[in-house]
Amino acid sequence: MEGEEKPAVEGEVKETPETPPPPPPAEAAEEPTPPPPPEGEAPPPEGEPKEAKPVKEKKPKKKPPMKMLIFDRWDISEVVVHDAGLSHYINLTPIVIPHTGGRYANKPFGKAKTNIVERFINNMMRTEVYTGKKSKAYKAVRMAMESIEKKAKANPIQVMVDALEKAAPREEVTRLKYGGISVPKAVDIAPSRRLDVALRSICQGAVQSSFKNVKPIHECLADEILAAAKGDMSSAAITRKEEMERVASSAR
Repeated sequence: MEGEEKPAVEGEVKETPETPPPPPPAEAAEEPTPPPPPEGEAPPPEGEPKEAKPVKEKKPKKKPPMKMLIFDRWDISEVVVHDAGLSHYINLTPIVIPHTGGRYANKPFGKAKTNIVERFINNMMRTEVYTGKKSKAYKAVRMAMESIEKKAKANPIQVMVDALEKAAPREEVTRLKYGGISVPKAVDIAPSRRLDVALRSICQGAVQSSFKNVKPIHECLADEILAAAKGDMSSAAITRKEEMERVASSAR
């Protein structure tokens, strides 16, 4: 009869109505895509964080194994120039052997790049006794520095710089022509010429004092430098400086 349920038979599976599938989840917000890796690098694997590049540490500059000492004895880096005008021309570059072989001879203002001790050696090559004899002048200056160290108990290069500052004149006389008459006129001296005059005066005074004298040349040079560093009038360089400034003051 219609409407009657059939009895269940053993082994027969009862069909159950199919349940509808659950609705799909709402789409998540789109995540920003990472930028592509630069050329030559492989992309990082998915799921692993990108490792930061190690920062390269700057290696400290290598210092020279030994300190540069003039004549391998005296430290030139401790020397101080008090005269601001001469500080640009007194070269205190550390060097062991003050001999450049005329490297800056034919260059404008090249002598300002030459070590001040080498300029002393070059200025000592005067008269027929020392002209062209660099090794002889080199030895004389080195022995003079040893004598200065014993007498002054100080760095001899500092004493030499002080002597140059005291012996450098500030004024001199030049000649101006008005018609057919030459008139002396006082002018200021450039710092480069001030240093040249001081070097020349000290070395000339040492060479002249060595004539008919029992003292050797290095002792005469040491005495001249010490007297000039003190501003003593017994120094030939100080005497010449005072004479130049006295004539210039009268010609103003």
